[in-house]
Amino acid sequence: MTQRHLGYLLIASVAVLGLAAWVVHHGRPRAESAGAAVLPGLTAALNEVTEVRLSGAGGAHTTIDKGAKRWIVRERGYPADTGKLRKLLIDLGNLESVARKTRLARNYPILGVENVTSPKASGARIDVVTPGKTWSLIVGHSADGNECYVRLVGHKQSLLASPLVMVNVKSSQWLAPVIVDLERSRVSRIEERPEQGPGFVVFRAKTGQSHFTVDGIPRGRKLQSPDAADDMASALSNLTLSDVRQATPPPKDTRFSHARFRTFGGLEIDVEGYQAGKGGKHFIEVAASGDGPKAGPEAARINARVHGWAYRIPDYRYQEIFQPISGLLAPLPQHGKPRK
Repeated sequence: MTQRHLGYLLIASVAVLGLAAWVVHHGRPRAESAGAAVLPGLTAALNEVTEVRLSGAGGAHTTIDKGAKRWIVRERGYPADTGKLRKLLIDLGNLESVARKTRLARNYPILGVENVTSPKASGARIDVVTPGKTWSLIVGHSADGNECYVRLVGHKQSLLASPLVMVNVKSSQWLAPVIVDLERSRVSRIEERPEQGPGFVVFRAKTGQSHFTVDGIPRGRKLQSPDAADDMASALSNLTLSDVRQATPPPKDTRFSHARFRTFGGLEIDVEGYQAGKGGKHFIEVAASGDGPKAGPEAARINARVHGWAYRIPDYRYQEIFQPISGLLAPLPQHGKPRK
């Protein structure tokens, strides 16, 4: 073989190696390269998003629609938590590949990136919809608190990506959480009519009064302490829901509790509570009224949000709202010696 032939072979070998390198680099999906956007173009299109679909194993799903005035959780027909939704979309737009992981479907469950149609799927699928494009991603397990495993729907390659994306497919987790937020300092009077036991009233004449006075203490009883009723004024402070449903008449044998909160400015908030469903879940319905230049408009804003809805709330918050007077009273004295 002549030197010229050796030169030709060398040039051909270099060309083949170069072509192979180009295929490996350019033939790889962009999202698979470290530091590349997993969902390229999403950040620039965030203002165009009209729908976000979340789905998981067992048919669990939530759809959040962009309405004319607000985002709505379709399954409840109730306003969505826009702060939580915005964070999800921003995190998805910022999601970058850290490293390539498995391409083998049998290994997907280890990372939580198997198709959510699988009965045992542990991840969540996210579809972000705009008029021009839909981005679809499966989010699996977290890695170290700052990263998570993901896989583009329809792609074999799974990825380790950052930042950590947290997804819950339950509709109740995407509802606007605050029912009403009445600051303790504003409350002047609370009228309680609990499901069981006597009704009573707690009140104070001015905002600077140290403690609430209790009217309706049974004869022979006394408060456990001068400030026993003070915490009742916080019962509607940042009151959040666990779930919501459209208000419908409960069964005829339902037993109700009632509480009315009045502010120094003339706002009144009426709360009706009851237990419903298996396990005795606690629900409340809320209505507001007000007299005065500020109280009237505030009541209208509250009613626009709460009218027609029954809110499920945590048990402990229910007990705070519908406090029985027995919880404010000192124990009865024990007479006589205990039997041996």
